[in-house]
Amino acid sequence: MAASSPSTSGIKGFVENRILLGQPLTSELAAILLVYFVQGILGLARLAVSFFLKDDLGLTPAEVAALSGIATLPWTIKPVFGLLSDGLPIVGYRRRPYLILSGLLGAGAWLALATVVQTGWAAIAAISLSSLSVAVSDVIVDSLVVERARGESLGQAGTLQSLAWGTSAVGGILTAYLGGALLQHISTRAVFGITATFPLVVSLVAVLIAEEPVDSPSWTVVGNQVRQLWQAIRQRAIWMPALFLFLWQATPTADAAFFFFTTNDLGFQPEFLGRVRLVTSLASLLGIWVFQRFLRTVPFRTIFAWSTVLSSALGMSMLLLVTHVNRSLGIGDEWFSLGDSLVLTVMGEIAFMPVLVLSARLCPPGVEATLFALLMSVVNLAGLLSHELGALLTHWLNVTETNFDNLWELVLITNLTTLLPLPLLFLLPSSSSQSVGDSHAEDLPPAETAVVATTLFAPSSTEHPVPVGDPD
Repeated sequence: MAASSPSTSGIKGFVENRILLGQPLTSELAAILLVYFVQGILGLARLAVSFFLKDDLGLTPAEVAALSGIATLPWTIKPVFGLLSDGLPIVGYRRRPYLILSGLLGAGAWLALATVVQTGWAAIAAISLSSLSVAVSDVIVDSLVVERARGESLGQAGTLQSLAWGTSAVGGILTAYLGGALLQHISTRAVFGITATFPLVVSLVAVLIAEEPVDSPSWTVVGNQVRQLWQAIRQRAIWMPALFLFLWQATPTADAAFFFFTTNDLGFQPEFLGRVRLVTSLASLLGIWVFQRFLRTVPFRTIFAWSTVLSSALGMSMLLLVTHVNRSLGIGDEWFSLGDSLVLTVMGEIAFMPVLVLSARLCPPGVEATLFALLMSVVNLAGLLSHELGALLTHWLNVTETNFDNLWELVLITNLTTLLPLPLLFLLPSSSSQSVGDSHAEDLPPAETAVVATTLFAPSSTEHPVPVGDPD
């Protein structure tokens, strides 16, 4: 027994120093990281949801786009969950009960999809509940990380957030290909049944969270937060960039129609789409690295302008696929789709990273977490509008599950409309992510690290955006 102690200690030391970035290995840290891992691994059902709505329920592309937008609603009210958790403890606790309930809610939603859901509205209700489950657990676990990050030394600043991002990324990458591979051999409902087990992990590990009980609701604290938040959003330096981000993200999308095209017209199988998801997941990391390595010193206005123009231009490459011109060029559909997805995802991450960094920089001291959640809710609300506008265009152009004659027009319109917010670039601060400009100039390394975590939960521009994770 004594002989095994040094070995055990050595393994623990290696894990703490090499894997946990110097953080002590505790049951609570393991619980927090498991919650983030579950958020990433829920991507297992993303393709299954898309095929379920399309094939099992027989919905049209316009219906899928419209209903998918509705399912993002929980992500538009994230600050409400934080305020409820802070001000309304359950049986004396502000964190653990909410995590337990969110896990049970998620498991129930996926189980319903696996068994009793038979209509489009019932499916979107269940998907919305699963989205609510992840949104609540995300708010709660983020608050736990923020609370514990306050005790970090200067040299360790941001390590907890980095661990959270890394754990979520691992979960997402592990299931990117697996979701499609599974769907090749089992039914969509079977995939939902497997997915239903993961939220239960959140409920189980919630008991490991160390939390002191509180005596009564803390509405005074909530009231102060609301007042501070109102004072913050009234400032021009905050609402003007927020308005630009909303308009920039609210342009219509053709994702739902494009998913129908790739499966019904091009005949792409779930296993191949899983490979595409794996490529895009890795491409997301590449896009983040490119931004962090080369573009952090570029002014926000410049990077938004060039990334928008380049993304719109590169997005036109989809016209080659929908018109089958790629075949006359000697490029197969699958190879063209893989290359196109890789390039567009890298550009998408480069374009979206400034959103996250700018949102973090806009947050004044005292309301950082709540205001950041509010700004992300604004972006998510714009995403909802993007889906609904895309649904209207899809219906108007008569793009159906079998008729893709006008899909090229939809792709053309959705790409050109992304250029519409460019005349409003003056709403953005003139600074970069590493310089002081005309917005709040506080240096927030933990926040800037934390916001990177949300990028892997944002729907890629090359895949059908049914929300099973954080759409941020």
